Amino acid sequence: MRDIRPSGRRDNTRGERKYGLFQVISPSRSAKTGLPLWLLGLGVDRLRTDMSRLLALLFHQGVLDEQFLQLQQLQDGSCPNFVSEVINIYFHESEKLLRNLRGLLSDREFSDYKKMGIHLNQFMGSSSSIGAKRVRNVCVAFRAASEQNNRAGCLRALELLEHEYCYLKNKLHEFFQIEQQRVLAAGVRYPIQN
Repeated sequence: MRDIRPSGRRDNTRGERKYGLFQVISPSRSAKTGLPLWLLGLGVDRLRTDMSRLLALLFHQGVLDEQFLQLQQLQDGSCPNFVSEVINIYFHESEKLLRNLRGLLSDREFSDYKKMGIHLNQFMGSSSSIGAKRVRNVCVAFRAASEQNNRAGCLRALELLEHEYCYLKNKLHEFFQIEQQRVLAAGVRYPIQN
């Protein structure tokens, strides 16, 4: 899509061509790929701003804590997908833990609260390591209910844990999609993962 403006302007630094009374402004192109930026989505600066706003929201809501920033600092050029890989492992392991917790609580005769506590400790530890603050906090409350052998409290905590986990997963998925768009807009190529 081209921007057409009246040709009264003298600035011709952006590849502008004049046609009669109007000038056509060529779309900006990526320096690395040569593709028009509109093909790559939003500009790099805009995408970086969107990422910062989303992170600020997640910090403000208490979804994430400073551990997530420390995790990001470990990422470098030698492993550009480090954070997303760690988060994907977290999601994979968390799905298993949630299934196990659901399975334990689905049994009406359940009485092995110690086993539940083991799963919750794993979930709490992995959530802490990536900075998933609200998920970790729900795990703490869930563990307290399990230590009191409170089945009703455990069921409520499981429901809340699933809600917080889904919210975290959706928001981090959104964050990594924006990051991927930013990388494409900057013309950086990452290896394709299977």
